[in-house]
Formats: sequence, structure tokens, C-alpha cells
Amino acid sequence: MTKPRVVKSYEKLEEGTLLQIKLRYPEGFADSLIRFNDVGGKMTSALPFEPEEKVYLIRMTEQEALLIIDDDDDYDDDGNLLDEAREAYRDRLDEDEDDDIEAADIDPSELFDEDSCDGDEDE
Repeated sequence: MTKPRVVKSYEKLEEGTLLQIKLRYPEGFADSLIRFNDVGGKMTSALPFEPEEKVYLIRMTEQEALLIIDDDDDYDDDGNLLDEAREAYRDRLDEDEDDDIEAADIDPSELFDEDSCDGDEDE
């Protein structure tokens, strides 16, 4: 099954998607743009991004890509994602993934951790 391809403006992306894009492109977007013909046959440029659920073609020109990074406080003057922002985004995305895990109703007294014993079954 192929993933759906979605052409979308950068400004209309969800916050979680924006964080993933910044982590994927820590040195900015301009050098990663591609050109393609849109549904109307018009030549356009976009930033490709492919998370698990779909393929995004994020519509932007090279000038817009440079301005986005220039205006973003998470990037330094050379257009590189700041280390502090990178770590914060990774932590935040890890937390979001943990939120998807359902809590189980398990009594800890009923558990036996085989990894924590040294092979002695008498303990």
C-alpha cells in the first residue's frame, strides 16, 4: 500500500509535524527542495517529508525556505538548528510517543522479572 501524498503549506502544518521536520532538516530547508508539477500542471517547489502515515510535499520557494529559517529563533545565524532546540524537540516527541501507550492494570506482586535473576530458581 502506498502512502497518500499531501501538498501542504508550511504554515498549515501541525506543531508535532513541524518539530519532526526541524529534526529531519537541522541545517535548513533550501538545499532539500524538489520541483514537481502540481495538480494544475504548474511547476512548483516543495520540501519532501515522509513520516509513517503519509508523504508531505511542503510547498515553499527557496526564498521562503530561507526566510522561514531566518525568522525561526530555534536556528542560529548560519541556519543550523540550535542544540537546545534539538534536545527539547526530541524529548517532546518521545513524550508524545509515550502518551500513545495504554496503561495496563497489572498487580506488581504477580510479576517475576527473569532478567533480574542470575539463573537461581531457588530465590
